[in-house]
Amino acid sequence: MPYRRTTLAGLASLLAAPALRAQPAEWSPTRPLRLIVTYPPGGVNDIVGRIVAEPLGRELGQPLVVENRAGAGGNIGTQAAAQADADGYTILFGTTAMFGVNPILYASSGVDAVRDFTCLGTIGEVANVLSVIPSRVQAKDVASFIAEAKSRPLIYGSVGNGSSSHLSSVVFLKTAGIDATHVPYRGSSPLVAAMLAGEVDFGFDTTATSATHAQSGAFRPLAVTTARRAGGLPAVPTLRESGMPDYDLGIWFGLFVPAKTPPAIAQRLTEALERSRTPQTEARLQSAFVDPLHVPRPEVEAYIRASALRWQAIARDARIALD
Repeated sequence: MPYRRTTLAGLASLLAAPALRAQPAEWSPTRPLRLIVTYPPGGVNDIVGRIVAEPLGRELGQPLVVENRAGAGGNIGTQAAAQADADGYTILFGTTAMFGVNPILYASSGVDAVRDFTCLGTIGEVANVLSVIPSRVQAKDVASFIAEAKSRPLIYGSVGNGSSSHLSSVVFLKTAGIDATHVPYRGSSPLVAAMLAGEVDFGFDTTATSATHAQSGAFRPLAVTTARRAGGLPAVPTLRESGMPDYDLGIWFGLFVPAKTPPAIAQRLTEALERSRTPQTEARLQSAFVDPLHVPRPEVEAYIRASALRWQAIARDARIALD
């Protein structure tokens, strides 16, 4: 914004409100930025965060450094991002959980992700995969699995109470009219290890962590939770195709800044994110079993809000509580 002359009266008003600062018409960072990923290194959130950080940093002319702030189901990192200066130098790698379930699980944290952040754009979506263990379950499709579950008690694992893995199972069991014993693990790696060891009969986990084991035959994938088939498992039907027409629970990823970030800065970051959506970046996402997701900018806030409300309703209905 160009400088302009100021009258003495105007100068007095500026001195009375020193917090007001003019924002440049086009903001550009002059030092490295940080991308807060709210989960540990090596998981799907970390992998996707690093995939998008590189091209976005190039577009901004400064490195985008990934900072893993794990703990409390992503709430620790979310709090850190919410408390950061709203100057464009801190970006949050947001997920479905921190906007949907965490406000229920951590109601006293003081953070409301929908209220406290502005979305720069969505990145990708993964489905949870309903996988059964071949040595423990005979069923080869959803209908026969439901019949088998009605004939004997089953045990299922999840990546933790209140996780999308857990809630995907809850919705499935309620829709199918069946019951099973829940064993929550502390993360995807322990769940996968338990499934490989045959400790549970079935589980829901993301395509990013399930696809390789499904392809090897260690897991038998019966269906995915999204409305469309997952790119990494195109032969696996959706739960909608398998007799549950209202079932649609995907897990999205997006980038966010604190809500008080000046619009000119948020706009600059959004434009850089848009330019970073190259075929090469999308190919890297797909190689990690993540389907690129681009919600149009005018619709993105409504999309995030609707998703949050849906997951919150599921969590309340299931009376989810911390371990």
